[in-house]
Amino acid sequence: MSVLVIDVGTSGLRAGVVDHDATIHHLCARRLAPDSPFPGMVEFDAAQLADVAVELATEALTRQGGPVQAVGISTQRASTVVWDRATGVPVGPALGWQDLRTVFDCITLKAEHGIAVAPNQSATKARWLLDQHDPGRTADLCIGTVDSWLAWRLSGGAVHVTDPSNAAVSGLLEPDASDWSSSVCDALRIPRRMLPTVVDSTGLIGEATALPGAPPIAALIGDQQASLIGQSCVRPGATKITFGTGGMLDTVTGGGAPHTAGRSGQGTFPIVAWSRNGQRVWGIEAIMLSAGTNVEWLVDDLGLLEDPAASHDVAAQCVDTGGVVYVPALLGLGTPNWDYGARGALFGLTRGSGRPEVVRAVLEGVAHRGTDLIEAAAADLGSSIDRVRVDGGMAANPTFVRAVANASGRVVEVARYLDATTLGAGFLAGMAVGMWNGFDDVAAAWQADRVVEPDGTLDRQQWHEAVARSRRWIPDLSALDF
Repeated sequence: MSVLVIDVGTSGLRAGVVDHDATIHHLCARRLAPDSPFPGMVEFDAAQLADVAVELATEALTRQGGPVQAVGISTQRASTVVWDRATGVPVGPALGWQDLRTVFDCITLKAEHGIAVAPNQSATKARWLLDQHDPGRTADLCIGTVDSWLAWRLSGGAVHVTDPSNAAVSGLLEPDASDWSSSVCDALRIPRRMLPTVVDSTGLIGEATALPGAPPIAALIGDQQASLIGQSCVRPGATKITFGTGGMLDTVTGGGAPHTAGRSGQGTFPIVAWSRNGQRVWGIEAIMLSAGTNVEWLVDDLGLLEDPAASHDVAAQCVDTGGVVYVPALLGLGTPNWDYGARGALFGLTRGSGRPEVVRAVLEGVAHRGTDLIEAAAADLGSSIDRVRVDGGMAANPTFVRAVANASGRVVEVARYLDATTLGAGFLAGMAVGMWNGFDDVAAAWQADRVVEPDGTLDRQQWHEAVARSRRWIPDLSALDF
């Protein structure tokens, strides 16, 4: 038995086949980066995205040479699409989750209605698109995140759905994920008839008639939750960090629904990890606004590296940073500080600081930020996190993984698949058709590529001093609180 997974990231798409032994085959991928017509604006062609998804899925099925039992969909969260229900044509460009054009809308919403949503959520993006294309709210339109849009396209318009892992980070759902929030929808003038039906993350949804054999769509899941499941972190306390463009820590809490969707004092916030048989499982998430972006900066802007992979060899040319500390705040700081006005900084430079020291300092800075996330999550859980599983592009770098272990003092397990999202969506789709009986099977399927134990320490006190000096660099941005 096998399932097909369509996996949509921020800058590319993948489709592959997940077999019953939790291996991925016939992976097809294509880069499809969003557009940024002006600073702070991030948008993409939703029709093109769907077309590419169908092409890649069809190619993977062709390579498979036979049918699959189901289709799972993992997607970037909060990116927002509005389309005509009758024609299935998007009304305009979709807005990516990174898009910041609605910052002032978020400020106004909080001031006038006491409703706190962030510009990287779907809520104000949906209103902006409606204001542009249906100001009177009279058209028959559908609003959805990328999972909703793909399910619609794959089913030929038969289903308009989302799952709680995507809906709960939209800013439009009640804090307990029980239903769409009438107060938020009313304040933003978003007709509930335009919103998708919220269904389980795993379960039969409809037929993917756009694909050969019309296999059933059986899973919808947000990318970070898919990575959580793909790394078998399905029991309370099991924790993963994805070190991609940004960094996301997720862990299952095992508790009930939160009273608020807002951030805790430690800077984490609640998420729906998944939903099965009508039961929602909750977790918490901590965010690093820039992770791999810092290595890309070394390559593309400073020219210190030929490519990101070279960061390991260059950093290995020195045994330590020689006192250099880098704060990876190119886009501000997320958990636990949430300071949008903080900026990246290099401290401790001397005449002896060279290319290896700077590159190692960047890797260690991201590792320190990962440790910040672990410590914040542990404080909110009220229990220790003794080990952490990692995926994402930076997890391929041995120097970086060692730095995470030494900064955090924890054992680090590197995922077999660095894009664990594909496997996570595969597990969910497979459960819906009997390939796996449940999450006990998922927990038992974990296989680490390698395990790294701490063999030293990094100076956390010096790190905290560096962070304090990098904060409030742009006071007006530091004053923003979503």
